[in-house]
Amino acid sequence: MSGRVILAVDGGNSKTDLVLAGEDGSLLAFARGPGCSPHRIGLEGCVDVIAALLETARTGPASALTRPAAAAVMVAGADLDSEARELRARLLECDWADRLETGNDTLAVLRAGGEDGYGVAVVCGAGINAVGVAPDGRSARFPALGAITGDWGGGGDLGLAALGEAVRAGDGRGGDTVLAELVPSHFSLASAEEVALAVHRREIDQARLVELAPLVLGAADEGDATAVELRERLVGEVLALVRAAATRVLAGVARYEVVLGGSLLSRSQTLGRLAAERIRAELPGAEPKISAILPVAGSAAIALDAIGAAEGAAEALRAELTHARGVPGVVLEGSGAGA
Repeated sequence: MSGRVILAVDGGNSKTDLVLAGEDGSLLAFARGPGCSPHRIGLEGCVDVIAALLETARTGPASALTRPAAAAVMVAGADLDSEARELRARLLECDWADRLETGNDTLAVLRAGGEDGYGVAVVCGAGINAVGVAPDGRSARFPALGAITGDWGGGGDLGLAALGEAVRAGDGRGGDTVLAELVPSHFSLASAEEVALAVHRREIDQARLVELAPLVLGAADEGDATAVELRERLVGEVLALVRAAATRVLAGVARYEVVLGGSLLSRSQTLGRLAAERIRAELPGAEPKISAILPVAGSAAIALDAIGAAEGAAEALRAELTHARGVPGVVLEGSGAGA
């Protein structure tokens, strides 16, 4: 690799990926760490996570890399205009690159999994959010502040609902469900009520309820009625986000991509398929696709656009990242790195 370097960050609720790449799309370093959403750990916490990953990425051969010509930092929680401005101002102080692009992580998903540069992206991982982008660049965003802004979905909400249904099944208010056994078993306790009391006493961090989401989706695949209802509710929320975003900025567009990303949608084949089927059936013109591409590839594409990189650079880097697997404390260096 020769020439300019770009820095790309995809900061989610549960993990943060950072990439250093050449302007030709060559992968120079990849590092993964904990989530950096300012909503969860504050603005300074967010910057600290990214700074630590950048320091890790710049070890070894990567230490000789030139200063990045551009950085694209896409972060969950950068939803409100005021918060986005605060994040950008703080990142400018860090002075990590000659040029800085910032935005919400939904934009990274859209750019990573889409081909047109416009459409709708839904992220469904630990949380849920979406963005709509029109061909002329106008965008539709959501506050994504949780229940106070009408949000439901993602692993956190699914896990919390699973615990509630398991408790109700145990005390007779709800119907029979395998969740009544799966939930306490996951936390090595005797009953779902004990899990709820442990959360109430802060003996179990409520954030850990996200761990129950895969159990819910697995139980739904096995036909458990309660789990199926929860999965259907989540599918409905994904559809509602797509419909709202498309109505606001894509009215009159005959065809647009809908990129479905995030760990729940990309790892649960049934959930992703059901969401895609509902979108396709109810929104004419929508072309849903499930993207398993690391969203940091979208951040990198935004940075490469910012420096006017050659056509094909973003695609080359996306191909390399398809084979990269980052874990905390590990940096993957060089072309085609994988672990």
